[in-house]
Amino acid sequence: MEFGRRLELNWVGKGHSPKIEPRIRVEDDQLSHIARANFPNAMYDNMLIQGDNLLALKSLENDFAGSVKCVFIDPPYNTGSAFSHYDDGVEHSVWLGMMNERLRILYKLLKDDGSLWVTIDDNESHYLKIMLDEIFGRKNFIANVVWQKKYTVANDAKYFSDNHDHILVYAKDRELWRPNRLARSEEMNARYSNPDLHPKGPWKATPLHAKSGSTKSASFSYTFRNGVTWRPPAGTYPRFSEETLRKLDEGNEIWFGRDGKASPSRKTFLSELTNTGTPPLTVWLSSETGHNHEAKNEVKEFNQQDVFATPKPERLLQRILQIATDQGDIVLDSFAGSGTTGAVAHKMGRRWIMVELGDHAVTHIVPRLKKVIDGDDSGGVTELTGWQGGGGFRYYRLAPSLLEKDRFGNWVISKEYNGAMLAEALCKHQGFIYAPSQDPADYWRHGHSTETDFIYVTTQSLTYDALKKLSEEVGPKRTLLVCCKAYNAQEDSFPNLTVKKIPHSILSKCEWGRDDYSLRIANLPQAPVTEATADVASNETAKKANKPAAALPLFGSMGDD
Repeated sequence: MEFGRRLELNWVGKGHSPKIEPRIRVEDDQLSHIARANFPNAMYDNMLIQGDNLLALKSLENDFAGSVKCVFIDPPYNTGSAFSHYDDGVEHSVWLGMMNERLRILYKLLKDDGSLWVTIDDNESHYLKIMLDEIFGRKNFIANVVWQKKYTVANDAKYFSDNHDHILVYAKDRELWRPNRLARSEEMNARYSNPDLHPKGPWKATPLHAKSGSTKSASFSYTFRNGVTWRPPAGTYPRFSEETLRKLDEGNEIWFGRDGKASPSRKTFLSELTNTGTPPLTVWLSSETGHNHEAKNEVKEFNQQDVFATPKPERLLQRILQIATDQGDIVLDSFAGSGTTGAVAHKMGRRWIMVELGDHAVTHIVPRLKKVIDGDDSGGVTELTGWQGGGGFRYYRLAPSLLEKDRFGNWVISKEYNGAMLAEALCKHQGFIYAPSQDPADYWRHGHSTETDFIYVTTQSLTYDALKKLSEEVGPKRTLLVCCKAYNAQEDSFPNLTVKKIPHSILSKCEWGRDDYSLRIANLPQAPVTEATADVASNETAKKANKPAAALPLFGSMGDD
């Protein structure tokens, strides 16, 4: 293995990234859900995707790059415990490779002022920290939050009783990201009192000096109205200038103790802090943010037969979203599990996107979100957020691979694709936004990359005359990418047209026919397969999405076939 000049984490298989196919999403109307009635705080553009999360993230990249305010993920911890919902006991290199591919796409999806939150345990947290330093930049590391996931002692522990998880927090750009401050607790406020009956109300004494020595401390001194002369202790420096100390002294905001002889300190008034909140701490106790047992009880409310081994409590997600988001922001969880992130985001008025591979997308997440939307979920943070119901979500499955091999071994468009699906898929492959024109006269406008650059997709073979007609309709001030079966013209015949054959023009873009990039991998990464020898062997285990609806009339005959 060759090592570069920079400090980085290396593992077997690093640098051999697969070419992920940007699949389109097909909605399942039977599982999508909208509120029974309109509520003032209703939101409907939420998204639950069932499918491999790497393919799902790739499907979001073109549509949501730079749009997500907060990513929260609770990935498999790679502990070897291999509980029923995930096979997460995988060799370190495979786990690191799996995380690396996903985190790089998540980075692209985040807004410039967005943040990433990852829960992890001691087994991989230090490796993950180094990987995230490489992807996000070490300067954008914000904190390692320690969350108390258990409140009891494991008396049968061989070494230590494992009572915490880590939450690694990164900003995409720490110069732009700012955490929301949290409301002050009653315990915090109880530390303030008003022994001298100051008109500003309860206060707490704050030292006049700060740590770390300065040459200022050797010469600085101030004499208060009562005759007390104060100097910063050796090795410290004054927090306030002489002018500030004079104003504080005149306002009776300096405390000399009950007997008037103690070292002076400043009165910090609770009334001046109530509206500003408090910065979040890096240690989160279960009494404030919930624990694993609480999370299991929350899951039982919508599925008593099949409870996750390590769900996250709603109070934990509420704390994260309080700090990282505001109402209307998009929250993304690509390891959705039992759907806690979406449930809490919905109750807090955030938009959400969740991805889940397993069948529990149907058995756990759908019933949970239905109860939230219908106002039938009284547990979790429902009371804390004042949630009463409303909104909705759309349920998607990933479409099958765009290309498949025919009986002669040739790559062809999958029979599962209708016209609209093909047009949308080609938009993703070519970097266009899928937005078909509703005007029949603009039949060739299937998508756009700018206000003057468009794409047209057709399975027809286009003659010279057909392309000439297209060129005239597009006009000299606009450009058009034409994706077709074949064409009969020189490449530079029409300056405003770029013509490409499908599927030939996209054959080398992706790893076709692979539907599973999950952690269910037994061996280390093998040597990369060349494009010439690539095949669809994985089709034997591929999962087919629901068959799409009948073809839509997006394809017109353009000249002779």
